[in-house]
Amino acid sequence: MKIGVISDTHGFLDPKVSKLFAGVDHILHGGDVGPYPLLAELAAIAPVTAVLGNTDTWLQLKLTEFVELGGRRFLVHHIVNPHAVTDDLKHHIVERKPEVIVFGHTHKAFHETLGGILYFNPGYAGRQRFELERSVAILHCGPRGIRHEFKPL
Repeated sequence: MKIGVISDTHGFLDPKVSKLFAGVDHILHGGDVGPYPLLAELAAIAPVTAVLGNTDTWLQLKLTEFVELGGRRFLVHHIVNPHAVTDDLKHHIVERKPEVIVFGHTHKAFHETLGGILYFNPGYAGRQRFELERSVAILHCGPRGIRHEFKPL
C-alpha cells in the first residue's frame, strides 16, 4: 500500500503533488491545510485523512485522527515533539497503539523511530518560505514494514 503524506500546505497545493501522489491509496495531511477546496483537490487523487493545524481555526477538522491503512495503525496530529510527547498524545498512544505518528508544524522533514513508533513529518508543501526545502512523502507499507520516500517540490 502506498500512502501520500503532506503537511503545511497553508492553502497552496503545488501542481507537482498530483503527479507525485499518482497511484497512492490514501493521503494523510498533517495540518495547516488552508481552505477546504484544497482537501477536495487532494480527495480527487485519493481518500484523505486530515487534521486541524494551528492556522486552521475555521476548519471543521479534529485535532487528532486515527486511521488503519494496509493493516497499519496511523495517528495524525499537527504539533508533535517526538522527544517530549505531551500527556494528551501519550494518552492517544496508549489507547490506540499507533505504529506511525504523522505530524507537521515544523516545516522540516523528519523520521525517527522512538519506542517502536515511527514519528514522521513530510516537511512542508506550501509556498516557499525561509529557504527551507519543500517536500511531501510516500510511505510504502508492506509485509516487511514501512519504507519512507521524501519527494522534493
